[in-house]
Amino acid sequence: MIPHRSEDNRAGVGRTAGRAGTRWPTRPVIAMMLFAAAALDLTRCGLAATATQAGPAALLVSAGLAATAVSLWTARGCHCGARWSGWAAFLIGTASGPQAAASGFHAAYVIPDTATAALGILIAAGVLATAGRAHQPTPPETRPL
Repeated sequence: MIPHRSEDNRAGVGRTAGRAGTRWPTRPVIAMMLFAAAALDLTRCGLAATATQAGPAALLVSAGLAATAVSLWTARGCHCGARWSGWAAFLIGTASGPQAAASGFHAAYVIPDTATAALGILIAAGVLATAGRAHQPTPPETRPL
């Protein structure tokens, strides 16, 4: 019978290539994409604030600030490794396209809306591409006999 050893007590070949060697750098990338989505939401808030009608502009600014807060909160959770952050990032990514289309791609909003839609697709695809890798256990290290 071979007793179970923890990763910290293992000796031999491949000790430095443990968990850190197999970790994918996707969470920081998704967090940076969420920061970019928050910046695009703030850009749209600034563009909406220059509108002449106060009622619709206030609605657009408050929605943009709420989207920015949610994106930043999710980016922080993703950076810290929270389990809920992957689902939240996926929902933000899938909602970014319709959110950009809701403003209608008017002249002042063409660049931020197009960038928001493209970034939303990248976030959703990035989360889906790494969803299976996040919960797979790391294979045990092999030791020579």
